[in-house]
Amino acid sequence: MILYLDTSSLVKLYVTEAYSGLVRGWAEEAEILATCRVAYPEMISALNRRLRTGDLAKGDYDLLVKTFAGEWRDFAVLDFDEIGAGRLAEAYGLRGFDAVHLSACKLLRSSEFAASVSFSSFDEKLNNAAAAEKLTVLLPRQ
Repeated sequence: MILYLDTSSLVKLYVTEAYSGLVRGWAEEAEILATCRVAYPEMISALNRRLRTGDLAKGDYDLLVKTFAGEWRDFAVLDFDEIGAGRLAEAYGLRGFDAVHLSACKLLRSSEFAASVSFSSFDEKLNNAAAAEKLTVLLPRQ
């Protein structure tokens, strides 16, 4: 299986929060972990926000950023179709980067690996859009 992680799922690989164990389990089962290139700055932003709000200590933040940066090369990092992302944003009322993630996963699905792609997000609207686009969506209840 190729597991596509949007940033809400990617964060759960590095920070313990609700459903982190589930996402880590999916990641262990996957042959390939994939995400869009926009996930890198989104991830750093998410970690930095936790630092600023006091959810992460400075030392923990530094370690997480270093670990994530070092592991980034292990992800299948995908591009996206900006016109397609715009259409998805319009069709489903998605936020910009959510549409970008969905566009990237759709490009992956259109490749030779189409049958083995699973999509992971913890945004209900994005999951509904992914399901409407006929992607296999992994949900917490599974």
